[in-house]
Amino acid sequence: MKNYLKIERLIQPFKKKISVEGDKSISIRWVLLSLLSKKKSTAYNILKSEDIKSALNCAKKLGAKVKLYKNRCEIKGIGFKNEFKKDLILNAGNSGTLGRLILGFLVDSKNKIKLIGDQSLSKRDFSRVTEPLQKFGAKFYINKKKLPLVIKGSNSPKSINYFEKKGSAQCKTSIMLAALKSKGQTKIKAKKSRNHTELLFKHLGIPITVKSKRNFDYISVKNTNQIKSLNYKIPGDISSCSFFIVLTILSKKSELLIRNININPSRLGIIKILKKMGASIKIINSRSYNGEKIGDILVKSSKNLKSINCPVKYNSSAIDEFLVIFLVAARAKGVSFFKDLSELNKKESPRLIWGSKILKLIGIKNKITKETIKIYGNPNLLINKKIIIKNFLKDHRVFMMSAIAGLTFGGKWQISDKNSINTSFPSFLEKLQYLEQ
Repeated sequence: MKNYLKIERLIQPFKKKISVEGDKSISIRWVLLSLLSKKKSTAYNILKSEDIKSALNCAKKLGAKVKLYKNRCEIKGIGFKNEFKKDLILNAGNSGTLGRLILGFLVDSKNKIKLIGDQSLSKRDFSRVTEPLQKFGAKFYINKKKLPLVIKGSNSPKSINYFEKKGSAQCKTSIMLAALKSKGQTKIKAKKSRNHTELLFKHLGIPITVKSKRNFDYISVKNTNQIKSLNYKIPGDISSCSFFIVLTILSKKSELLIRNININPSRLGIIKILKKMGASIKIINSRSYNGEKIGDILVKSSKNLKSINCPVKYNSSAIDEFLVIFLVAARAKGVSFFKDLSELNKKESPRLIWGSKILKLIGIKNKITKETIKIYGNPNLLINKKIIIKNFLKDHRVFMMSAIAGLTFGGKWQISDKNSINTSFPSFLEKLQYLEQ
């Protein structure tokens, strides 16, 4: 089967309803927290992507019993066990979330454990978690900044005080998991980022306090030696549905209802940004589930889109969605400016660079620095040329951005590495096909 996607025509008007697969961030956290319980935990609507399969394989290697069914996943965890097989190798695949979080889980491992990943993950920064974990007493070998690395935990991890400055939920969560296995109370001053871990800790009754200030959260976590099982119905992933939000906005005479989506305030950056740009988006039927907010998102085709000088306060809550936000800026009237986006180039591929490349390929003038992009929108842009997208380190979001661009701006596209979507959104092309019927 050919591992590329061809797009040769604009998507036709549609009015439909869809749902998307479970939230990736919550799915990975569910796996790791279920590991810490000795009882059986069950998740419904878990994301069945390569990243989650990597997490489940790591859980098995650490001693958990894992059963994956069509409609649910079950894990019989290992509790706070800290002695694992010698010469154990854990493979995080493409998942930065898994790789960074599982190191926190291993902060007290008695034996050395090697962590590896794929080509893309092996280029990404791990010092943001290895540095604080060393303060707990963990030791690292081979490498401290990139994979592969080897961790050996402390026999008696000590609690720490840590200032997390990057707005990295992965770093924050790794520290929180280590805190559970450390004596005393760990205190974290953290730049605002996703708070799924805090909500899951509270749901499980783990001793945690969170005080939220304007720019930072102050988090205290006390050690514990047991947690209850985590039974959870995982809501849809807003990062996945963002591609369909933008597809609808940029398509003619279209309307889409996306059901049961995680609308946690720490993930709503894309909604806030696009509404400021004049997009027609509504959240309806909102409700609460174990501390998380869930709702349905109603999107309509949007004319007269306007440019934005994007407030930095939305960056952390939209970091995975900026590529498709750039497409809306390309259709907007005026010049849009996005800043403090250096984190984009530390993802699966240098996404800020790739965003700029794709915009230039479709004829949109833009200027980038290491952390900013200025986009000169063209509301009337309709392209009629061949565009080939390849060599993007199999970054699933670059692939999906390219697909949305082809369906909404025209041209004849050939986009390589179709199977890259298996990392986070295996049913992406099926959903597109449904909207095209």
